Amino acid sequence: SVGVKESHQMTIFRIIAAILHLGNLEIQGERDGEACSVSSEDEHLSNFCSLLGVEHSQMQHWLCHRK
Repeated sequence: SVGVKESHQMTIFRIIAAILHLGNLEIQGERDGEACSVSSEDEHLSNFCSLLGVEHSQMQHWLCHRK
């Protein structure tokens, strides 16, 4: 232990795991690089959303849209 409560450690581990899953997402380019998409079946997206408690469809959308 480095002086961090066990409950805080689990939160930190969950955030780190989510970030690692986000890095493994497969993003497909479309229209000569003008657009992209993420498969709704991507297990890393599902794990990311579960770990952080965010809505799957919203995350799938906002990963590929800037506005």
